[in-house]
Amino acid sequence: MDTQTLLPPHEIQFPNLGWKFTIDPTAFSIGSINIQWYGIIITLGLILALVYCLPKMKRFGLDSDRTIDVVIGGVIGGIVGARVYYVAMRWDEYKGDWKEIINTRNGGLAIYGGLIGAVLVALLLCKIKKVRILPMLDIAVIGFLIGQGVGRWGNFFNQEAFGTNTDSLFAMTGGTIQRTINDSMQIGGDLYQNGMEMLWDKPVHPCFLYESVWCLLGFVILAFWSKRRKYDGQLLLMYLAWYGAERFIVEGLRTDSLMLGNIRISQALSAVIFVTSVILQIVFFMKRKSDPDCFELYVNTEESHHLIAESRRKRIGISSEDAKIGGDDDNDDEFDILNDDDDDDIYNDDDIYNDDDIDLDDDDDDIYLDDEDEAPSTASSNTTNTDTKDEKSDINKEDK
Repeated sequence: MDTQTLLPPHEIQFPNLGWKFTIDPTAFSIGSINIQWYGIIITLGLILALVYCLPKMKRFGLDSDRTIDVVIGGVIGGIVGARVYYVAMRWDEYKGDWKEIINTRNGGLAIYGGLIGAVLVALLLCKIKKVRILPMLDIAVIGFLIGQGVGRWGNFFNQEAFGTNTDSLFAMTGGTIQRTINDSMQIGGDLYQNGMEMLWDKPVHPCFLYESVWCLLGFVILAFWSKRRKYDGQLLLMYLAWYGAERFIVEGLRTDSLMLGNIRISQALSAVIFVTSVILQIVFFMKRKSDPDCFELYVNTEESHHLIAESRRKRIGISSEDAKIGGDDDNDDEFDILNDDDDDDIYNDDDIYNDDDIDLDDDDDDIYLDDEDEAPSTASSNTTNTDTKDEKSDINKEDK
């Protein structure tokens, strides 16, 4: 091969679209430390996920003060888990080189490892902070989709996570991509060992783009459905099915898959996750159809209302005793703390509080007072009619 025919390392092309870019993976340097675009993009994805999710906690019946520690811990656990998973699957390359093990500036994060790490740490912190797990996971997966959709563009800057040769409209190539293919096709290279045949001078599938678009579309769908979910954990199952389907397909195109023999680990795991999620959703749908009251959203429970009200009282400096002055001891929201105008009308949203989710005629419900307001007038009418009948009876007796 004539190295003169290779593109410059930092050049990226989409030949069928006529696009050409020159992008240095290093954004800037601080002294001897190089700050990579990969790290900046990943961080941006995390920030956008937090900006969206934190204000939405009350929609899921969660107190944002309690969940912030869970979110931060989940982010850290996700990063560590993603790196540990990747290194473990390529241990022969990293053993003995501890500096390279912790070096993530050039990539080397496995998404399923990140999900496992984030969930494990989040579950532990949910237990410690007394946060309901399923509602927390429901809002978390929406954040995952934002982070994944944005974060995948870090692969674009590094010219990695690409697929096999293709002539499709969005086919891409680049100097680093060409060199990676050429080196991997040599004896001992990853592509050679996996029995794959690729041409370095042909464009490839932009797998990062496929996954980014799929995840951002999934974010729109789950964000829309978040007000219409029927049970806690539904968004989690939808995410697993949505992402599992995409990853199964895209992983089959990629050239850098983590392998276990001839099996692509992520592809096999994606298939299991997708099938399991679909089965569970069918089971829960049938169970809820036969017994609509078998699932109750945590946001509708007294425990959720109490914790959110208690948190807001602390923020505005009102004690529980002060909040109950002049009110019933059982009323934890005497000052109307739960009626937060900034919370997407969560307690007035017809999409959430429908007949399947809450009984509007329940006399014990302190939120809906229409029936109770009518009750006194009815009782008063009955009492008046009874008194009138008694008076007429006494008059008749006197006449006789």
